[in-house]
Amino acid sequence: MATLQSDRVERDPRAGDTDPAIRNLTHGEEREAIRRAGPRAPVVYASISARGLEEINRPAISLFGSGVSAGLMLMISVIAEGLLHHALPAFAGRHLIADMGYTVGFIIVITGRMQLFTEDTTTPVLPLLANPTKHAFWRTGRLWAIVLSANLVGTFLGAMLLSVGGIVRPEQLAGIVEVSAKVMANTPFETLRYGVVAGFLIAALVWCMPTSRGSKVLLIFIITYVIALGDFTHVVAGSGEAFLLLLEGRIDPVGAVGGVILPALAGNILGGTVLFAALAYVQVMEEISQDRRRDKGPRVDHLPPPEGAAKRE
Repeated sequence: MATLQSDRVERDPRAGDTDPAIRNLTHGEEREAIRRAGPRAPVVYASISARGLEEINRPAISLFGSGVSAGLMLMISVIAEGLLHHALPAFAGRHLIADMGYTVGFIIVITGRMQLFTEDTTTPVLPLLANPTKHAFWRTGRLWAIVLSANLVGTFLGAMLLSVGGIVRPEQLAGIVEVSAKVMANTPFETLRYGVVAGFLIAALVWCMPTSRGSKVLLIFIITYVIALGDFTHVVAGSGEAFLLLLEGRIDPVGAVGGVILPALAGNILGGTVLFAALAYVQVMEEISQDRRRDKGPRVDHLPPPEGAAKRE
């Protein structure tokens, strides 16, 4: 046993980096210390990457059904925020309370593991960055196309239920429409800029989920509440607001698609994929590269010739 431990120390270049306090721990105490320290960044990356690989290989009908459910459910965020806005008396900080309603749909969708496009700007992208093959690009593009279209179908159905279905009272609908009208206050470029922040925050939420343990609901609440407070634009929730305004005659199709949905989509992709996912990969790319080199080992044709081979020749 002593020989094995000695060999392991000699092979491990980090063996001299240990803290004396750690060396004095018992085996059980060391395991407890590691557990409390939480997983390393490569472990978090692998956890999210594994989920991304699972998602890109799901059947299209499963992705679409889950995406429609997510879009429909995310309209609850729009409804809850509007209902709070309607129910509260007018005072200076009313929006601080009303914005809490915006978190409700996100909590249901994310904890229920429904397919939400802004989560998919990160989860399938991490394995893609580690293994950028043509097949991986195609599967990621397939996932994005299915989930985004399904989310938009779901939000449109939710807007139809609000505008035509009469699922809320007229005065409540007026409050929901009033809250939704804020998406019309931005230019397309402003919508894109604010969408970058929302995409980055949702990606950060995805990154933190594997280590959140029992505080997932609180984490989702905090992140999405910040999105609501800053009026940052989320393509799925924003599409629900735009569709409702369109059905209520407050905006035309060009304004809904070109002024809200497409700029928010571009911003969310920039924030979630180009910024956050790329930065997350930079954190672990050297460890991934080292693991690959370790797994491959030295090439046979690079090995030195056996001792005495030259003499025999």
